[in-house]
Amino acid sequence: MSRRNSSLRFQPSGGSRAPQAPVGKKQRLAIERLAHDGRGIGFVDGKTWFVEGALPGEQVEARVLAARSQVVEARTEQVLTASPLRRIAPCAHAGHCGGCTLQHLPHVEQLALKQRTLTEQLARVAGLEPEALIDPLVGPEFGYRRRARIAVRWDAKARKLEVGFRAASSQAIVAIADCMVLVQPLQPIMRGLPALLHGLERPQAIGHVELFHGTASAVLVRHTLPLVEGDLSQWRGFCAEHQAQLWLQGGGEPQPDEPDARLGYRLERWDLILDYRPGDFVQVNAPVNEAMVAQALDWLNPQPGERVLDLFCGLGNFALPLARKVGEVVAVEGVEAMVERARGNALANGLGNVHFFQADLSNPLVGAAWAAQGFDAVLLDPPRDGALEAVRQIASTGARRVVYVSCNPATLARDSAELAKQGYRLKQAGILDMFPQTAHVEAMALFEAS
Repeated sequence: MSRRNSSLRFQPSGGSRAPQAPVGKKQRLAIERLAHDGRGIGFVDGKTWFVEGALPGEQVEARVLAARSQVVEARTEQVLTASPLRRIAPCAHAGHCGGCTLQHLPHVEQLALKQRTLTEQLARVAGLEPEALIDPLVGPEFGYRRRARIAVRWDAKARKLEVGFRAASSQAIVAIADCMVLVQPLQPIMRGLPALLHGLERPQAIGHVELFHGTASAVLVRHTLPLVEGDLSQWRGFCAEHQAQLWLQGGGEPQPDEPDARLGYRLERWDLILDYRPGDFVQVNAPVNEAMVAQALDWLNPQPGERVLDLFCGLGNFALPLARKVGEVVAVEGVEAMVERARGNALANGLGNVHFFQADLSNPLVGAAWAAQGFDAVLLDPPRDGALEAVRQIASTGARRVVYVSCNPATLARDSAELAKQGYRLKQAGILDMFPQTAHVEAMALFEAS
């Protein structure tokens, strides 16, 4: 077969291709509805525009950020006609900082958007409607984050240090003195960081800084070059002033500056303390996390003497409270370091009826020794990719009740369809407002065997 002449050009069958909207172009448009991620949706010349910071019913002037095929991504530059729902953003950095994307929308409307996202995904992807839609589980609208990453960038050419949070739709850094979503104990640390960083002898050694608060406050310094002694002394003095632990991370795992330093968080209702290290996964919203655990246990309705499986168990956030109520908990996690810390947490809290195992949960559970005896109930809290392979094995465990905690309604819906195939009914579902002021949706669903 002869080779096609690569110099020829062919017109698409539909005629000439519509020109792309150039980046930076401004466009006036009407916003018709909200997307699941909180962006306004409008239509111009057959293209769908997704516009940050816009609300339904508004006329806005938007600037193009990116364009491909029939989709344009843009940011609101000016609101020409405002929606009655629009509120003045409480934070002066809203619209610039990339952390909070929905401050212009009242909190009650944020919750409605998230609940709508959940129900629409369940209906569209799985063809399911929960028998009961539970009211959103909420906590404080502000002052809830007990963890934050502070961006640090040294501009060698300009000999300038930038400190703050990443900007929306950009790698730029927005200088921020106060962050309204941080818990109060981290606020003075956040305010003091820029002056400290600007006073370092070698600021170019700092990659980023992370803040934590639990049983103690902690500052993690991620450094890409060795810290000189003077700079290390400044970090120690700063942390002592703010009564915070200092943790350092070069090429390996984070290490405490003082070897006996312990960092953890409490689950007050169950009289538990869970130790963790910077880098471990913990929920950033302590009040909603504790309420989430309580709701999960209430829905799962564990009984004395039952055997319960906890998949993607992490440090034992659900497993340890469950162990207070049942005969045995089998808890499984993919990261060996987390498994070891979870075992330590069970030991420190005097719980001998919870057993932790490491396993790759992206693979089928069949053949795992810990699964052989079956379970009365299953709880799972997977990452954004969901738990399709694990879910495919749920019925084989004999579990009558399943509670699925999700950080991605799309994969929850996909996995719900699989559970429905196995004969489980979607009894109830609802959102968990783990990240107010953002469009991020966490959800919980209860399934029962037919």
